[in-house]
Amino acid sequence: MPIAKLRHRNLIFTAIFANLIHIRGIFVAAIMIPDFITHYHPLEDPPFQNLSDASDDELPFIIARLSHRRAAGSKRIFGRVYMDYRRQTEAKLKDLFVKAGGRPERSAPNYFVLGTSKWFANLYPEVGDVRFPLSTFAPETISFTYPDSCVSMRLGPNFGLPPDPQCPNHETVFRITELEKIIGKYGLPRDDADDGAAYADYHLREFERYIEVRVWTDAPIRALPGRSR
Repeated sequence: MPIAKLRHRNLIFTAIFANLIHIRGIFVAAIMIPDFITHYHPLEDPPFQNLSDASDDELPFIIARLSHRRAAGSKRIFGRVYMDYRRQTEAKLKDLFVKAGGRPERSAPNYFVLGTSKWFANLYPEVGDVRFPLSTFAPETISFTYPDSCVSMRLGPNFGLPPDPQCPNHETVFRITELEKIIGKYGLPRDDADDGAAYADYHLREFERYIEVRVWTDAPIRALPGRSR
């Protein structure tokens, strides 16, 4: 082969491999990591209505109202042990975040997904969303789990749920500065909502649909129109 053609072919291979990353023993196309996060909420409710901020007197009525929405097409599940499960999960999340060097300003976080999630957006018949660039937040106030924290923290069996398969990324709260490393290692979760099977008994099946991002401060949220907390 002529030297000029050989050099040209080598340049092509160099360009290809420059856009590949090594995941689980194989080369795959480089992953575009989102630089923003999204909070989804039922369109009939304002954003950032955190159940963990509600009083014990309010919670039974709120949970009952949310559960009744399933008849109107909501796919979100709120069982009778949901809040105990959630509070224990949030306590574990906060403890691990502090141990990792985080500085939470809230007892419970504000919840987001990395980038967008078709699966999460289709939980509700009508959905609203709020997006922030990741650069909005101080690194010590933001963390993530891979995937959803209720899966990652592995407390489900304490509440009668089947255990998820053990994964090395479980029971770890990652700093946002670790995002590129973790996605480079595990890739991005599958995100689809193409049929009802994606939601059927989702709380009882292996679940890996999105990366959950938690913001442990209210500072940027207070700046939203109509927000005061």
